[in-house]
Amino acid sequence: MASSGESSVARLITRAGMQQVPTGRLELLQLRRFIGPELCERLVGLIDGNRRPSTIADDNGDSAFRTSETCDLPQTDAAVVAMETALTELSGIDPAHGEPIQGQRYALGQEFKAHTDYFEPGGLDYDRYCSLAGQRSWTFMVYLNHVEAGGGTRFKSISKTINPEQGKLLCWNNRRSDGSVNPHTMHHGMKVRRGTKYIITKWYRERPWN
Repeated sequence: MASSGESSVARLITRAGMQQVPTGRLELLQLRRFIGPELCERLVGLIDGNRRPSTIADDNGDSAFRTSETCDLPQTDAAVVAMETALTELSGIDPAHGEPIQGQRYALGQEFKAHTDYFEPGGLDYDRYCSLAGQRSWTFMVYLNHVEAGGGTRFKSISKTINPEQGKLLCWNNRRSDGSVNPHTMHHGMKVRRGTKYIITKWYRERPWN
């Protein structure tokens, strides 16, 4: 297990079925059927029962920038424990470096416009969010249901859209090899055109999360 908030492509690609997106701009991978339908449905139920309007760290004045709903999943729930275990086994990252898993729900027409998961150095909330645990290192996201239309995750820099599939994992390194943040990780949670989208997101930090 890694002693920091780092995973690696070398480790992740050893998992059967893991696919790396062919680009030199960022480290981006996907794995279909990472978790089964039953676990997906249990997590969807938790999100539906605890969701609230989503927010962003640095307010940019655009009230329509992130229109989804968010849920802080209960860490002691058996479904959340199972999800955490699966992510730890895959990533090899010490769980102490992980933020609590979040769930997100996107209803018809909702989206999260193009953004990065790392905190912008020099941004208004950078010191508040990064002074103790450091920057976000890796993002692991899992789609929990099939979406009838829309709801893809678009990486504009590489002209790549990942479409939702129940149980599919998507993960990426938020930084370059020198440790600096990677702007090519900017991604857009695109509008749901038909149906509803559910996902969970797990972020890891450079230092232990408090």
